Amino acid sequence: MSLTFDLTGKRVLITGASSGIGFGVAKGLAKAGADLTILSDTAAIHEAAKALPGRVRAIECDIADAAMVTERLADIEQVDVLINNAGLERPTPLSGENPGGNDTFERIIAINVTGTQNVTDTLVTRIPDGGRIILTASIWSRTAVPGFSAYVASKHALVGLARTWAQELGPRGIRVNAICPGWVKTGPAMNSLRELAEASGRSEAEVEAEIMAAQAIDGLMEPDDMADPYMFLASSGGANITGQAINVDRGEVMS
Repeated sequence: MSLTFDLTGKRVLITGASSGIGFGVAKGLAKAGADLTILSDTAAIHEAAKALPGRVRAIECDIADAAMVTERLADIEQVDVLINNAGLERPTPLSGENPGGNDTFERIIAINVTGTQNVTDTLVTRIPDGGRIILTASIWSRTAVPGFSAYVASKHALVGLARTWAQELGPRGIRVNAICPGWVKTGPAMNSLRELAEASGRSEAEVEAEIMAAQAIDGLMEPDDMADPYMFLASSGGANITGQAINVDRGEVMS
């Protein structure tokens, strides 16, 4: 059961909102009355916008392309809450087969880190004093797993960005935080579970049982479960919170 938040009139932009956590958060914000702009690098963002209540604008944009970000976001006048959620999650194991470069590794960093920088730098002067920036990191920004070096490194980097921007934008009263989700039933997360199972020679059920054993509260979360933490930080409840990386992981990693 969701908490009740009133974000009526708040202008919110969410990247990576065509599915998964981004779409789950967008649903919560739309129900709370926010004036939403949702963004993704696929045409699916337009169907996502149609599925949301209230006033929703969809933008198709590859955030790793700085020129495209500048162009596609040019007519946005104000963003009260910027949610940097877009991310790419794929395995990048060391193999010795890519001495000239690893396209997947580079693409993950380009979207997760550089893309987050591109969007934030483009919009920062349009975020009013007292605004909010929320980044979607990961519980893997607190730990690490073999075979996912680019994704893990990118999520560690996002926590660093949140802490740096919190200090940089603090004089303007802009709160900047990162949320670190644990295991949520999204397509990329379930693909990662399968990859972990295959790499370790175990079944998916065995890997999921290991994940559950590490959590204080059993069960995988659903994307809709993530909406409340984001809305809390976007609301007056988050007024005194900045520079934090907040675990939402059912007790998998305690800090």
